[in-house]
Amino acid sequence: MEAPKAKKIEKILEIHGDKRIDHYFWLNERENTEVIQYLEEENAYADFVMKDTEQLQEDLFEEMKARYKKDDESLPYFFNGYWYMVRYEKGKEYPIFCRKHQNLENEEEIILDVNILAEGEDYFDVGSVAVAPNNELASFSADNVSRRIYSINFKNLKTGEILADRIENTTGKAVWANDNEHIFYIRKDESLRAFQVFRHKLGTDTSEDVLIFHEKDDTFDVNVFKTKSLEYIFIASSSTISDEHRFIPSDNVFADWTIIQPRIDDLEYSVEHYEDEFYIITNADDAFNFKIVKTKINNCGMENWIDVIPHRPEVLLEGFEIFKNYLVLEEREEGLLQIKIIDEKNNETHYLPFSDPTYTAYIGLNLEFDTQVLRYGYTSLTQPSSTYEYNMKEKTTVLLKQQEVLGGKFSPENYISERIWADSRDGSSKVPISLVYHKDTKKSADTPLLLYGYGSYGHTVDASFSNVRLSILDRGFVYAIAHIRGGEYLGREWYEEGKMLFKKNTFFDFIDAAKFLIKENFTSSKHLYAMGGSAGGLLVGAVMNFEPSLFNGIVAQVPFVDVVTTMLDETIPLTTGEYDEWGNPNDEEYYHYMKEYSPYDNVEAKDYPNLLITTGLHDSQVQYWEPAKWTAKLRELKTDNNILIFKTDMSAGHGGASGRFESLKEDALEYAFLLKLENKND
Repeated sequence: MEAPKAKKIEKILEIHGDKRIDHYFWLNERENTEVIQYLEEENAYADFVMKDTEQLQEDLFEEMKARYKKDDESLPYFFNGYWYMVRYEKGKEYPIFCRKHQNLENEEEIILDVNILAEGEDYFDVGSVAVAPNNELASFSADNVSRRIYSINFKNLKTGEILADRIENTTGKAVWANDNEHIFYIRKDESLRAFQVFRHKLGTDTSEDVLIFHEKDDTFDVNVFKTKSLEYIFIASSSTISDEHRFIPSDNVFADWTIIQPRIDDLEYSVEHYEDEFYIITNADDAFNFKIVKTKINNCGMENWIDVIPHRPEVLLEGFEIFKNYLVLEEREEGLLQIKIIDEKNNETHYLPFSDPTYTAYIGLNLEFDTQVLRYGYTSLTQPSSTYEYNMKEKTTVLLKQQEVLGGKFSPENYISERIWADSRDGSSKVPISLVYHKDTKKSADTPLLLYGYGSYGHTVDASFSNVRLSILDRGFVYAIAHIRGGEYLGREWYEEGKMLFKKNTFFDFIDAAKFLIKENFTSSKHLYAMGGSAGGLLVGAVMNFEPSLFNGIVAQVPFVDVVTTMLDETIPLTTGEYDEWGNPNDEEYYHYMKEYSPYDNVEAKDYPNLLITTGLHDSQVQYWEPAKWTAKLRELKTDNNILIFKTDMSAGHGGASGRFESLKEDALEYAFLLKLENKND
């Protein structure tokens, strides 16, 4: 079977006196039957190329699925008189939301069985479930297209009746006022930007909903939330580099909204409430790694902010949790996140002890103020996800729940994790790399290694456990994460040095990490593979152009690869809000810089690695046509005989398939692709 060839239609794109010719621009015509036909031809070709792995894919899928507990249940948490939990039943794909009154021994009450709602749907996702303060009503949101556009519905929990109220085109979030009859929700504009906050009264037509806030700056989007104290409702308006928060009391939906601090360029802040004060984490006063301040509720402008936790250049402050007698901090130092406990009665401090060389730790769900118990989470490359309760006074720890790994083969002692540091080409820094491999896997030039990266938006990819990943670790792969610039692994400056006009540092760090792994004899180019999704897809796409012979194979998941064209199109979701991340190509300097690394614009007639590219037809984050165009251009120009397959999920979006186990089929395909390439090497 021959690989599909997309037809070429010349499209001239011109700006700043520069012409780009895009022969595959037409693939953005979602309703064009020729576009759908091309995607289906690519799917058929991918199936053809991977036909010899069908049994392997099935084996991998069943193997991955077998590690999961089929009738699993989340750790219960207590809130407003009820214990809440989410559980799964054997043989069913979707969660069941339920609760028990006062005592876990009491009869279960099902709030929402998503399996019933999802019947007959190719895709179904519940965005959120929120119970009203009186415990008698609940809102829930659903998306059956995978565009992250949710309808909000309501249920009477006493009668089981679904109410007539239905709110379309929302982010899915609903925040109840304390009167049990009003909710606040967010609408999206045509580009899917969250831009308006409305108030809805139960029992009224949505045409009567009141517009509370309209964010007119298209580089900002909005969020709405209730404080931990439940006393205030907030609207947060945020861009990449700036925030603005306004609030009302939760028991007075008609109150005037008070702004904490009007937006200022490069001023970021977020807010929590305790007693008569707001606690604020912010980068004000050049606190680039953030600090915590507090201010009185009735006098909350930044001129009144008082430092609680001052800025420290060597420590990134990521989050905090307030208790009556304790303040708990999430701090990142030298890449590792630590949890710091401050006893506010005697000002004594201590840290929770973590022993793995690389790991993830985080503050969990803590809904009570007056307690000395902290719930926190922990995982590493060798330790399954665990939730603990820590007594901050007694300094004792209790394991509440640990992710079960079924199948009888897993033991943490069989795997080794480590963290190493690669020299970067500019000599100014070292790039951290987290690794995990089976204890029987030997380091050598013949050892297969999968290198993962992201490196954008200040998002840190921490070292965490994966049930799925065991399937390649047990087959001799080393798995590595390159903590490259563009993330915040080494603090805020690590992010700043990997964005805008410094974006190439992200790609060079990944390349330098890969070369270091080869130099240290973990692998060789013949056995080295790269994987990245979304902005991580941009990463591997750019790296592939810079160093086409460095990797034997690349998996690009929902890749953002047509950077210049996308960032020039303000109708595409996310574009305007991304200017502070990538730059605005309407500015000539940013245009030319982007054009130098944009994967699609830099495809050339040369040899490329083996490639698996995936997307979803309904992707709202990275439109399907970006990887489609990239595939078509690579097919036209590449000079090698390596595998190039492009797989489109015709019923899913950015997050892949819905359902608990369906997404494992995507993992199985990716791993089968890597193992197929390794078998060719033998």
